[in-house]
Amino acid sequence: QVQVVESGGGLVQPGGSLRLSCAASGRDFSSFTMGWYRQAPGKQRELVADIGSSGFTNYADSVKGRFTISRDNAKITVYLQMNGLKSEDTAVYYCNYRNPVYLYWGHGTQVTVSS
Repeated sequence: QVQVVESGGGLVQPGGSLRLSCAASGRDFSSFTMGWYRQAPGKQRELVADIGSSGFTNYADSVKGRFTISRDNAKITVYLQMNGLKSEDTAVYYCNYRNPVYLYWGHGTQVTVSS
């Protein structure tokens, strides 16, 4: 049974940092693209960043230079280091693991940026 679990969310002040983790289990994910998405209240879910099996990364313009995505295939884990957080980064953050056939989502972790 596949499981995808995010962790690391919380409350942080503007300008602060958080590191999100997402661990998967239940199958071989080494060839999958791993991604982070977010959904703010009243808005659609949007891509934050993703990383391919080769390590190629892609970022939303709004987070470039502040967020860094990385993966550890041995641990089947994808990370999102978030620096310079802003109030507009407040959202539920979801990770996914995908290939052309399969798509797996986690249940999300809340990130709140507020003073």
